[in-house]
Amino acid sequence: MGIFSALFGGSKTSEKVGELLEKGALIVDVRTPQEYKAGHITESINIPLNKIPNKVNELKRKNKPIITCCRSGARSGMAADQLRNAGIEVENGGPWNNVKAMM
Repeated sequence: MGIFSALFGGSKTSEKVGELLEKGALIVDVRTPQEYKAGHITESINIPLNKIPNKVNELKRKNKPIITCCRSGARSGMAADQLRNAGIEVENGGPWNNVKAMM
């Protein structure tokens, strides 16, 4: 994880996001569809925060770790908590453009 530590200050979160990206994690952008259309990670899927509870079983079936992202990290943090409580391996990636820079 040396490169991730160098780029992002060595935070545990960025190291974990880097590890999950290497494992083929699913990136879930929890912004509104309008925000998502304005710019997003090509490989991500858009599930607005308010829709996350209805998508838990679908996301579990994908059997992949998940990285959540949004504009600032607040909504993605809430989504990560919901998914973690449902038994999904998840990390809050914070702002989507930070996750994109790690790819």
